[in-house]
Amino acid sequence: MGNHHDRFSKHGHRNNNRPHPPPYYPTPEISNPIQNNLNMGLRLPYGHVDSSLRAIAGQAEGFGRFAIGGLNGAVYCVTTLADDGPGSLRAGCRKKEPLWVIFEVSGTIELSSYLNVSSYKTIDGRGQRIKLTGKGLRLKECEHVIICNLVFEGGRGHDVDGIQIKPNSKHIWIDRCSLSDYDDGLIDITRESTDITISRCHFANHDKTMLIGADSSHTSDRCMRVTIHHCFFDGTRQRHPRVRFGKVHLYNNYTRSWGIYAVCASVESQVYSQCNIYEAGQKKVAFKYYTEKAADKAVECTGCIKSEGDLFVSGTQSGLMPLPSETCVFHPSEYYDAWTVEAPTDDLKQFIQHCTGWQGISRPVDLPIS
Repeated sequence: MGNHHDRFSKHGHRNNNRPHPPPYYPTPEISNPIQNNLNMGLRLPYGHVDSSLRAIAGQAEGFGRFAIGGLNGAVYCVTTLADDGPGSLRAGCRKKEPLWVIFEVSGTIELSSYLNVSSYKTIDGRGQRIKLTGKGLRLKECEHVIICNLVFEGGRGHDVDGIQIKPNSKHIWIDRCSLSDYDDGLIDITRESTDITISRCHFANHDKTMLIGADSSHTSDRCMRVTIHHCFFDGTRQRHPRVRFGKVHLYNNYTRSWGIYAVCASVESQVYSQCNIYEAGQKKVAFKYYTEKAADKAVECTGCIKSEGDLFVSGTQSGLMPLPSETCVFHPSEYYDAWTVEAPTDDLKQFIQHCTGWQGISRPVDLPIS
């Protein structure tokens, strides 16, 4: 993640005796570049881990950085596109032991019901193109799950989300997934689920994109912590994300042409928005605040948003409200020492448009567990 000591101490705090340019951490050298027609001389966070199958475990940035998935388990090969049965994705995900799930087939898996993912699983779509449709994944009371390089499209039914994380799930990393056109949310994180990172995902053709904290009565959601970075919110209508209670770090995302708002802070939420690109379409205001009453409080309140280094283009109005105090929003360095963030430039914008979502990369080789 580069040497960050020129701007932060070993504990992640700024050296106040120096100027305060936007922090920048060079990305490691790319060992397995994406297979497309672009000559992308660009930074790929985690690109170096595509050289071997399990190297991705534990490489998330932010709150989900400890997720190891099925690092210490056997490789499970999905050999059929059937919804269930021997060799199916569902059969692998219900097993209780740690597994690293890979695919020997490409195509569409039509899910007739939510696919429950148990703890210590990696669902690794590198090397194939797997689309999940009909229903989505449910991460319920589980930990250490990595979901990488899948397509979620066309989920139907009441309360059907692409990826539903609830309740009490933790150490989750969702990376390089394309999500679109579900009847409810694309990713919902609720009911005390925490320590989650969403990175390099592409969200499109959707209304209620990402919800963090479902209801003002769920005061136990004060524990929730989520990092969202290098994601492309591509004309989706709202919730990029909408947050209740939790702490959310947003950095180097590109959000464009929303239909209602880009980011919404509601009851007691803390949103740290850093070096993102907000590009309005017809609706110009990026940040919204909704007032609600926590179940254990007498007075309604909203959340807080701190914006550092964000770029507002195409007539975008930030919509920021003054902070009640500088300490009302957490600083990410209170929780992790470094993260790959850079200034929001046209180069970053091009990178996010082309290098998010499902990628046509080769599946890395499986090396022995050391």
